[in-house]
Amino acid sequence: MNSSSDNNNAKEKVANPWNTVYKQQMYDNPWISVAQDMVVNASGKPGIYGTVHFKNKAIGIIPIDSEGYTYLVGQYRYPLDIYSWEIPMGGGSLEDDVLESAKRELKEETGFTANQWTEIATVHTSNSVTDEEGVVYIAEELVPGETEFDETEDLRIKKVHISEAVEMVMNNEITDSISMVGLLKVARLRKI
Repeated sequence: MNSSSDNNNAKEKVANPWNTVYKQQMYDNPWISVAQDMVVNASGKPGIYGTVHFKNKAIGIIPIDSEGYTYLVGQYRYPLDIYSWEIPMGGGSLEDDVLESAKRELKEETGFTANQWTEIATVHTSNSVTDEEGVVYIAEELVPGETEFDETEDLRIKKVHISEAVEMVMNNEITDSISMVGLLKVARLRKI
C-alpha cells in the first residue's frame, strides 16, 4: 500500500452533500461550544445534527530519551470516571503556534524541554460529532527541569521504555485516542 497516495486520499476534496439550513448554539464555555444544526442530509431528507466545536487544538507529545524511554502522565479523567495513563498532552489556542504550545505542555507536565521536535500525526478524535483536531510530536534530546502543573492537574509521571508503552496500548492499558495513535505511529516509524 502506498502511504503517499493514502495521505492524498485523506485530504481529498469532495463536495459536501449536506446542506445546513441553520445553526443554533445550545451551550458555550471557554473550551467548547455545542450546536444543533437543522440540515438536509446526504439523502436529501431534513434532519438535525449536533456538533461540538473545540476552541483549542489537542496536542500530544511523546518524549523519548537517549535510552529509548518515554514518560507517561497519569491522571483521573472526570468524564469517563477512570484513571488514565497517557502521553503528555494539552490544549493550545487555535491562534497559537502548535509547536510552541507543545513545548509549553511538555514543560508543564514533565519538566522536560527538548532540543529536537518531529511532528508525526494529525488526529481527528471523534469526527462524527466534533471538529477537534490533534497533533502529535516526538520530543527528543530531553533536558530535565521542574514541572509546572496547571491548578486543575493532579498528575503522576511514569518512565517506561517506548516498547512497554506500545504494549500498554495493545493491552488496553492506554485507551486515550491521541496517545494510542501517537505511540502506534512511533512503533511503526521506529519498527518497534
